[in-house]
Amino acid sequence: MDNLFLPFSFNGLKTNNRIAMAPMTRARSNENDVITDLAPLYYSQRASAGLIITEGVPVSKEARGYSMTPGIYTEEQIEGWKKVTEAVHEKEGKIFVQLWHVGRRATKGTTKGTTPLAPSAVKISDKVYGPLQDGTLGMVETDVPKAMTLEDIERTKQNFVQAAKNAIKAGFDGVEIHGAHGYLFDQFMRTDVNQRTDDYGGSIKNRIRFTIETVEKVIEAIGADKVAIRLSPFVSEAPELDSQMPETVIALLKELNEHRLAFVHLSENVATFKPVPTSFRERVKEVYQNPIMVCGQLTKEVASELIEKKYADLVAFGRPFIVNPDLVERMKYNYPLTEVSTDNAQTFYGGGAKGYTNYSNYN
Repeated sequence: MDNLFLPFSFNGLKTNNRIAMAPMTRARSNENDVITDLAPLYYSQRASAGLIITEGVPVSKEARGYSMTPGIYTEEQIEGWKKVTEAVHEKEGKIFVQLWHVGRRATKGTTKGTTPLAPSAVKISDKVYGPLQDGTLGMVETDVPKAMTLEDIERTKQNFVQAAKNAIKAGFDGVEIHGAHGYLFDQFMRTDVNQRTDDYGGSIKNRIRFTIETVEKVIEAIGADKVAIRLSPFVSEAPELDSQMPETVIALLKELNEHRLAFVHLSENVATFKPVPTSFRERVKEVYQNPIMVCGQLTKEVASELIEKKYADLVAFGRPFIVNPDLVERMKYNYPLTEVSTDNAQTFYGGGAKGYTNYSNYN
């Protein structure tokens, strides 16, 4: 088990251990979509993680799919995040921000009046947390999206570039581009959503083009050692998995290998998913020689085995970090864990300190 607690180093990124805190939406922001004053405490309480990846942070107004999610596209938002990075760095932690565009998983209410964007005008039957007609917040059916024009695609790439620059200005150690879980980049890769006939649709090469071009522009802006991407080839927003997704992600990894990213983050075992076969992990090792992070309902034992077999260099835990701010110490010394329950899950989204900063370390 000790391999979880060994330092990690690659191309400028150094962590004290192999355990990352996974990105988790907490739906806590102030007016103007600024992170709350509780956020520096929340993140710094968990700074013993080798690396923290923040909640998904929209790169623009039109990228937003859920109300109460803090952005990183205004000076006020950047100043809010500065307090977070300073608090984490004071505890000698490392922190990446997850840059987010939800694509079609939105309504005009969450995008401040803009029709949601997607590779094609294909609606998803889903509800998102947004403004209701009476002025309160609740679950709202998504709108039919607009098929992105080439101008929309170029503007979105630049939004990610600017958000990455804003992240460095805010003091983050790097950025993770959210390319998983049925959001914009994932939508471009999936055959059921992407019905384009131009250079961004059809073949696998075309369906990964938008992702590659965005990653390359972000690398040019802040450096590959500060850029990561999250992918979820075995997770689907549809009842059935797109059978081409594993092969599509392998093709993407082949293209990304030369860039020496900080890491590629593979998200597994959430929503509608299929177990990841060993054959896929072996293929990843063959085509991608740079760091891999794996996340998805992991136990300490499974996480250690992934590292032992060199299927992962880093492992990420989500909800256990919410209820155990000292998760690394508890795992290292075999202290009992606070379990995720129906009761404490009710405070995961929205609210104030309760369920956010009031969890204590093991005594």
